Amino acid sequence: MSSTSVARPSYAAVLRIPHARRTFAAALLGRLSYGIAPLSVMLAVTRACGSYGVAGVVMALFSGTSVFLSPARAALIDRYGPRRALVPMATAYTALLVLLAVLVWRPGAPAFVLAGAGGAAGACTPPLGPTMRAVWGRLAPDRALMQRAYSLDAVAEELLFVSGPLLVGVLVGFAPPAVGVLVGAGLIVVGTAGFVSSPAVRAVPGSGRKAGAGTAGQRVLRDIRRPVIAAVGVGLALGVLDLLVVAFAEGHGHGAGSAAWVLAALSAGSAVGGLLNGAVAWRVCAGVRLSAQAAGLGLALCGAALAQGLGALAVAAAVVGLFVSPLITTAYLIADEAAAPEARVQAGAWVNTAVNAGGTAGAAAAGVLVGWLPAGVCFAVTGGVMLLTAVTVARGAQRERGTGDPVPLV
Repeated sequence: MSSTSVARPSYAAVLRIPHARRTFAAALLGRLSYGIAPLSVMLAVTRACGSYGVAGVVMALFSGTSVFLSPARAALIDRYGPRRALVPMATAYTALLVLLAVLVWRPGAPAFVLAGAGGAAGACTPPLGPTMRAVWGRLAPDRALMQRAYSLDAVAEELLFVSGPLLVGVLVGFAPPAVGVLVGAGLIVVGTAGFVSSPAVRAVPGSGRKAGAGTAGQRVLRDIRRPVIAAVGVGLALGVLDLLVVAFAEGHGHGAGSAAWVLAALSAGSAVGGLLNGAVAWRVCAGVRLSAQAAGLGLALCGAALAQGLGALAVAAAVVGLFVSPLITTAYLIADEAAAPEARVQAGAWVNTAVNAGGTAGAAAAGVLVGWLPAGVCFAVTGGVMLLTAVTVARGAQRERGTGDPVPLV
């Protein structure tokens, strides 16, 4: 690679890295399963049982075990290497998805059996996202190039989670929802097989160290506390937004379906923000960017509180989105830099878990807020929480400078 491309790397330069296209494409194909399988499971269980309550329990177990056990699964990747750990996980995950599809193909399966299969499937979800980000760290050792790679990864992942439910909508138009579950299983098989067979992944060794238990696991989390705090904050904001937008639309005389346009604007803004973040040659350290992006997100949410109509809210949501992908990308970069080499996958998984845990808490908080306060005030409260998050992250960076701990300069 020429010195010019290293100094000012482009997204094309990222994809020209040896084995990058093959590895990234396989990882994305497998990760598309995460956009298809959950919704398909929910629809299939609802159809088979005729009960939203049962479907809710199954999905809670499926999502809960997937999210909160992610760091433990990532620790196995760090310890044994991607090839030795991902293949058994993908095999178990696929088998359990196929079992779920069989159980819901016809009505009559006991609810506790569906709940058990759903929880077990979630517990085995292969952490392809965190593993791919760790592989990017080996493929793109230049920090500017790695920033581009992480930004590209974040935008692509967001598009997968938008397109996945759309594909499910197409599938259920001519086939039972259980077919979507089988499609999700097939994607994880093909994607994981392509991923672990890549020379870039085969070259990643396992550390042989037990990084995910006891004090070792606590040390990993301590080393990445700032990006984790920021990730919880952005997850909380996103979890609140989903319900707030629906409440705002209904409160202004629009159907709940109109909220989809606002959320689409949020996703579009996030994609644009992610690409711009990767394109800029930043001269400030990642820790400063992280707190500034959190503050920008908070101010944008406060600005959304001033929206008087659905169109204005869509514009505000797009501005909010500009900070979402950059913030998450920067959190991943700091976590990768701060973590020990034998705990990189686990560090990325903690950030991912923090976003999802924040989203769950945000959805619950939004249910309470909407019942007590106008939507505009709820936006302002959420913005205030993000501003507090920015202050907390900034103070954490100052403390690390004061104690001599390294502050990443990516």
